Amino acid sequence: MKIVILGSGVIGATAAYYLARDGHDVTVLERQAAPALETSHANAGEVSPGYAAPWAAPGLLFKAVKWLLMTHRPLVVWPRPDPALVRWAVQLLGQCNAASYERNKARMVRLAEYSRDCLRALRADLPLAYDARTRGTMQLFRTMAQVEATAADIRVLERFGVAWQRLDREGCIALEPALARVREKIVGGLLLPGDETGDCYKFTVAIANHAARRGARFRFGVQIRALRANGDAIEAVDTDQGSEVADRYVVALGSYTPLLLQPLGLRLPVYPVKGYSLTVPITDAAGAPESTVMDETHKVAVTRLGDRIRVGGTAELAGYSLALREARRRTLEHVVSDLFPGGGDLRAATFWTGLRPMTPDGTPVIGPTRYRNLWLSTGHGTLGWTMAAGSGQLLADWLGGRNPAIDIEGLALARYSGSRAFASPTHR
Repeated sequence: MKIVILGSGVIGATAAYYLARDGHDVTVLERQAAPALETSHANAGEVSPGYAAPWAAPGLLFKAVKWLLMTHRPLVVWPRPDPALVRWAVQLLGQCNAASYERNKARMVRLAEYSRDCLRALRADLPLAYDARTRGTMQLFRTMAQVEATAADIRVLERFGVAWQRLDREGCIALEPALARVREKIVGGLLLPGDETGDCYKFTVAIANHAARRGARFRFGVQIRALRANGDAIEAVDTDQGSEVADRYVVALGSYTPLLLQPLGLRLPVYPVKGYSLTVPITDAAGAPESTVMDETHKVAVTRLGDRIRVGGTAELAGYSLALREARRRTLEHVVSDLFPGGGDLRAATFWTGLRPMTPDGTPVIGPTRYRNLWLSTGHGTLGWTMAAGSGQLLADWLGGRNPAIDIEGLALARYSGSRAFASPTHR
């Protein structure tokens, strides 16, 4: 079967590998000059099934107001007319109830845990060098109120079978010795030992190379203009270099997917949530993290990637803007210098931003559409790296006519078929 994949971020490139491994004729179209040069390029580096949870949760509105009032705030909303954001936010708030949270989290955890298992299988089968570590994620608490609030989180983790371990101050330091230098700032933590870390960019390049060895063709520098429909099927992808015809089409364009689908009458409730990162060269290994430390106060992750520290966080709602805001950099610098002073050289840090494709319910959109040969894999939000391998394997199973290894209920676009609250955003 001939399959065209649109997008070569971690989602598209991983799907290309699985489909090429199954013997399909795979072509990947990408506007950039190489894989993983947009959202997959410099994310926080976490493969974190333990953090697979929707934003939409009871009490979100109260927390959001509190975050917006912080000096180093984890949430930023730019005050400007944006009807798409309003519609998306209305849908998100409509999911902020216990029943919806349980349903959405169950879907996300199921996919995230499966994806981690798929990633482990890939590592066993392929030479993949991407600064991988399997030492878990530590959620770090600065106040006793944060420690006490974990009771509800732990109940959820137990319900979904996610391994966890509560840590006191000394337990945090035993896992992350560099924190001994700032012990007075820590009151405890929560360890998620099943989580992993690694450089998403390095992984994506590696898996794309393996896909190419299996016969997948990557065409870079191609501007995708439209999907051309004929009745209930897509007959071609129109690009600035001509048309590409296939038996099946997979759209994995992240935040830009709704813009391509809108002319087809498909409403995909994905909004770009902007994240930032710093990549800091390590100058003192003893003062750097061993794995990932998630600062619960600022919602910033500090991750060890080889000889670098990756500091990632912030959720900025600003449409498709890719402007680098210095205030966001100051927040990232504050967290890493506060927890790991002297571990890296901030003067040599690289500052980056990317757009995470977020759905209102947190669950990605993977699977078929009402066009019989058009498939989607997008909307993974902050968990694209976490869910990439599982998403790729699911697509390969689906398109290959095999029964997927996990329950696929609620993953496809059809779950939004009754909603009129969202229209695709305009590219500003």
